[in-house]
Amino acid sequence: MASEYLGTCRGVIFCGSAGLRHSRLSGRRCSACPGRRAQPLTGPVPEVDPVAIRVVTDSYHHAFEQGRNVGDMEIVRYAFDLAPGRPPQKALQNEWGLSLHLQSWQAADSKQVLIDFGYTPETLNNNLALLKIDPAQLDALVLSHGHYDHFGGLNGFLVASKGRLKAGLPFYLGGEECFCTREAGVGASAGDFGYLDRKAIADAGLTVMFAERPWVIGGHAFTTGRIPANSFERVLAPTRMKVGEQNGIGCTPDTLPEAKRTLTVIPDDFQHEQATCFNVKGKGLVVLTSCGHRGVVNSVRKAMKASGINKVHAVLGGFHLAPHPVEYQRETSAALKEINPDYLIPMHCTGEVFISLAMQEMPGKTIRSSTGTRYIFSA
Repeated sequence: MASEYLGTCRGVIFCGSAGLRHSRLSGRRCSACPGRRAQPLTGPVPEVDPVAIRVVTDSYHHAFEQGRNVGDMEIVRYAFDLAPGRPPQKALQNEWGLSLHLQSWQAADSKQVLIDFGYTPETLNNNLALLKIDPAQLDALVLSHGHYDHFGGLNGFLVASKGRLKAGLPFYLGGEECFCTREAGVGASAGDFGYLDRKAIADAGLTVMFAERPWVIGGHAFTTGRIPANSFERVLAPTRMKVGEQNGIGCTPDTLPEAKRTLTVIPDDFQHEQATCFNVKGKGLVVLTSCGHRGVVNSVRKAMKASGINKVHAVLGGFHLAPHPVEYQRETSAALKEINPDYLIPMHCTGEVFISLAMQEMPGKTIRSSTGTRYIFSA
């Protein structure tokens, strides 16, 4: 397991990733900087009861969707911002992007985590306020992978939360590749796809944890670490990474996997992508894929292998199936049926074709998601 602490004495601390030798923010060795080590997953994964997952940002919101119980899962929907004596003031915003708020309990001990930050800070901050999610209560931040529709809202969120976030708040990343600048080509749209801002992270005083391997988050959740592409699933490359750093922007070549260090532009293979998972007491794994570029089946299987738990209670998030042909999506559905989760909750980049297919193939298990919805999984 990675063991070195590296970073800058100006606020951000980089932890983990033994390949890092010095901070590219400060240009200095930082062995004397204070830091915190992420807790490696070396034994049984933590158990929680319950865990509540709130969709903060997604592409779809249906105000008239009814809350209900499906089996032992409680679904709490959000409709309108209404109050006596005043007209409505704001509404939940939808956009192409994803952000999820997690709250888990171990007896009286509660932890809160924010995974991903959507496409824009305007949407993220608006929705956090309406859903009454207090940034001051967050115990960790997680970025699933280095795509703008998952980190575009981060800078504005950090600015809006200035002085409110916990000191040294951990920020979990799947690797240095998250910092690479990217170009995208999707349909008729092509161009710059942004970069993760080291300075904004430093100014916010976050503690950056590189979690290429499975790590425990706050004693409640765990990450998968790197997800192997070892099933039928194909890793598409809608973006290209630029290797190199200039003026603190971009990724440092000598911290990337060796095969990538001498290259300039690389089709994204998403080696840095990670899923976030919970082990719900007596029920099994809840796996949040976020985008699933490495394959939703690969992601779930890695969670099972990392935890040693074969029972999957729920799979939530983007499954990145929209660009794939129908037959490929049928194969994915068949593989998920074999895994046999109790609940399947597709979001974001999954696509309407697969959602319709899953509702037919796994009726009663597949739930249509909506921005603002809270899913509560209890023991």
